Amino acid sequence: MNRIYKKFYSAFYTKTNYIPSKPLNKTLYPGDFFHIINGEMIVLGNIFSSNIVEMKNVVFEHDIKLNSDSWQFSDGVSKPYSGRATGNSAFDGVFEFSKQILAFAAGGSFIFKCNNPEAVKIKNWTELQNELIIKLTQTYFSFRELYLITETASTSDWTLAIAGAKDGELEIAMETENFGLVDIFGHSDSKTIQSKDIEYYYRQSERKPSFFKAKKLAEQNESLSEFIDKLIYQRTLLNLWGKDFYKYNLDTNQEHDVALLNNAQISILDLLSGNQLNPNTALLYFKWADASLDDIEKLFVNYGI
Repeated sequence: MNRIYKKFYSAFYTKTNYIPSKPLNKTLYPGDFFHIINGEMIVLGNIFSSNIVEMKNVVFEHDIKLNSDSWQFSDGVSKPYSGRATGNSAFDGVFEFSKQILAFAAGGSFIFKCNNPEAVKIKNWTELQNELIIKLTQTYFSFRELYLITETASTSDWTLAIAGAKDGELEIAMETENFGLVDIFGHSDSKTIQSKDIEYYYRQSERKPSFFKAKKLAEQNESLSEFIDKLIYQRTLLNLWGKDFYKYNLDTNQEHDVALLNNAQISILDLLSGNQLNPNTALLYFKWADASLDDIEKLFVNYGI
């Protein structure tokens, strides 16, 4: 899957606050945890099936109705033709049908339509989050980076078309007795007459949890300034030692080093001594943050523009 899909993924998150699975149509469950490796979601397990969290301690909320209007959107797609026409059949005689042409302005332009979006979520996440930090970074695993799905969404059906190049086109038609029906994209009875430069065109007709919200492990950067102060002090001692040890005049001006340290994106975990991170201290160094557009970017990091 290349960057042609990125515009859809970003728009999906902006419109719905959910992220589509990668690849599309992948089944996901609350409690799944995964890595993003080389632009792919690699599901490693589930906190409930692995008994990392006992089922008696979790509360789920099911059948959460979502705003359907937020789940119908497109980008770079126009409808140069929508109308009705008549045809002839040797068996049925004259019949009427609806016809629609969709024009895609550029590669990555898309149209998405679905019905009846619903969600399932871990309702008591706040009660579980600290326990999970300790178990996932210390007792069961030693993860330093991880995503954990807290909510999934599904629809009764969805249809997506993405153009692979500029001036893509999709022509669809459907027999109908409803003379007012002209917007037929996504309808179960619509048929493709022809297409041009369409990278992806798919209709999912079953309810499948392929959209999600997730938390990710993040470092408690509030501790970073304390570590930098310690490093600067250690560097001062090192300069004093070096001036005596090497027995020649040295420039011990460390202002440049101090500026670099204060502006650097340093991982706290790289600064810890061997036994400083343990089950008793894990909550000082880790927290959960919401997966966002920055994480969608990671799903496409290995692909050219």
